[in-house]
Amino acid sequence: MLRGTPFHARIEPLCVSHDWRRWAGYRVASKYELTPEWEYHAIRNSAALIDVSPLYKYEISGRDAEKLLNRVLCRSVARLRPGRAVYATWCDEHGKTLDDGVVARLRPDRFRLTAADPNLRWLEHNARRLDVIIADVSQQQAALAVQGPLSRQVVEAAAEVDLGPLRYFGLTEAAIAGNPVTISRTGYTGDLGYEIWMMADAALPVWDRLMAVGEVYQLRPAGMLALDMARIEAGLILIEVDYTSARAAIIPAQKSSPFELGLGWTVDLDRPGYFVGRQALEAEQRNGSPWTIAGLEIEWQSLETLYGRVNLPPAVPHTAWRGSAPVYAGKREAGYATSGCFSPLLKRYVTLATLQTPYAAPGTELTMEVTVEHMRRQAVARVVPTPFFDPERKRSVA
Repeated sequence: MLRGTPFHARIEPLCVSHDWRRWAGYRVASKYELTPEWEYHAIRNSAALIDVSPLYKYEISGRDAEKLLNRVLCRSVARLRPGRAVYATWCDEHGKTLDDGVVARLRPDRFRLTAADPNLRWLEHNARRLDVIIADVSQQQAALAVQGPLSRQVVEAAAEVDLGPLRYFGLTEAAIAGNPVTISRTGYTGDLGYEIWMMADAALPVWDRLMAVGEVYQLRPAGMLALDMARIEAGLILIEVDYTSARAAIIPAQKSSPFELGLGWTVDLDRPGYFVGRQALEAEQRNGSPWTIAGLEIEWQSLETLYGRVNLPPAVPHTAWRGSAPVYAGKREAGYATSGCFSPLLKRYVTLATLQTPYAAPGTELTMEVTVEHMRRQAVARVVPTPFFDPERKRSVA
């Protein structure tokens, strides 16, 4: 039976669409209203409040906490100072990605790792003979994302703090409605945004305070459909959608390395010492990767031509889609698109696609399979750099 998050008592009466979905054993809102457009536009034009409590959250502490994370993560945390966070990937011994998430250094000997999938057993397996405590605090802690160009004003008003000096991927301690919280300048929308971490019993007063002060800034609760559109625009991949965890893959071809996911920058091969998958990743760096995740932009004129043949105007998805759409280079199979949307902000139909590396260079002309009046057709698509949307405000410091 699906659980409600610590915010469910507030979310349920607001979710007039009654459109729910499963996330890590929780019931979360796909959209609050009958269509997600207003929620998406809140992310891009004002501020949106998103419940991200179902993320798996692990607190790792003790004398060897840093040593454990350096053993399992592809990215070193040795230079990560308290009050800072980084995005990281971790792999199996063959260099294939198990998961990705954010690791924050809360204290010199205390970290918080967030993940999409359960990773407790993996962490404990690699922590043998280390002086470290691993606590799964997924149910004890709640989390909210406040995202959008006015998110700073909303969080500052709620916490009564100045967030101007807080840099991208920085953390600070504060209080909202008298409850201790940690505020991180992070998010999954590719926009200016903050995530607020708190104990579960503080969830409702924190929600109420944010909604009260956010009214003047047009703060709006947003569900997963709006979040999906924003993260695609930001070129952010999603596990079990844009890639399969090596832990869940049935055949080797379903596995991907961080290099193949466009996340080679999270692989720190310059540091000394061992980490899980290092040898395989070093070999891949030398030899190259057969696959690459890239962005595709579907050519509008091509869509007009395909639909015009059946006397219809071009149709594009009004929400983000997740699936697998074949991509071709002439008559050759070049790869497959995994998620896409028509961006209301950019006025472009964009997708994320896993492509054979020779076809992944920006500017390469390909075709993607689309369905036009029940028939499979091919629309012209061009490889473009990601992120599709990358505003300066995301990283700027006031």
